[in-house]
Amino acid sequence: MSIELLAQQPVFRSQSTSFGTFSSSTSHSITKPNSFIQETEKKNTKKHYAPAGINIHLMPLFGGYDKTDSQKAVDTEFLKVCDVNFKNRKEASEFFSSRAWEYLSEGQQDTATYRFNLAYLLDDENIDVYWGLGVINYQNEKYEEAVDLMEHGLQLDDEENVTLMVDLSTVYLKWYMIDKKALYIDKTFELLTGAIRKSPEFANAYMQLALARLTNNQIDEAWENFHKAYELDPQNASPEILQALLEKTNDPKGIFKKN
Repeated sequence: MSIELLAQQPVFRSQSTSFGTFSSSTSHSITKPNSFIQETEKKNTKKHYAPAGINIHLMPLFGGYDKTDSQKAVDTEFLKVCDVNFKNRKEASEFFSSRAWEYLSEGQQDTATYRFNLAYLLDDENIDVYWGLGVINYQNEKYEEAVDLMEHGLQLDDEENVTLMVDLSTVYLKWYMIDKKALYIDKTFELLTGAIRKSPEFANAYMQLALARLTNNQIDEAWENFHKAYELDPQNASPEILQALLEKTNDPKGIFKKN
């Protein structure tokens, strides 16, 4: 499998079973939005409604469009129902974002987007909203929008969510493969080394770093990171990355052999 194909794998949180997802239970103030979020706010200030036939519920963050009175009325009823059935809106938002991840894992992008948007309506500081919608944009090859959303989610969690950091690094790595801008590979390394610094036992961070080093033709470093990931979690070592490494050079430790 080519390096390019490796980087096309979905960026699901469940990529790694060796490490739980960090989720912040504290509230955070809204940080300065990135360009995608800014564009949605810009549309709102101009009272920009969606063209006829456009379903804003199937667009990340409702496409940034203003809502009509009838759409606002539907939202109000939805919030009332949630207020009755959940302890608070934060809990309700977490419920809908959890369902959204399930739909996304089944490949149902539209339904997942709809659920993430409902979660956003309930709590615009729900990190999973920006994370999940970022994954959807990544899958649709909208890398800039994916980065903007996922970076915003990371900022909301005070940049402590190492699983999100690794997912975001994967988006940057794929973007680098497309546009070949040094900034993107630099961001990949920055995120991965930061994740490892925060969580030295996170095997998936080392595995992704091995892929990034391989992509950057740093073969010795790629092998070093692959071995570290394998040492921490042999069950989740990527056979595709291993095969790509063996196509470049023999394993310097002599543990793995070409088929």
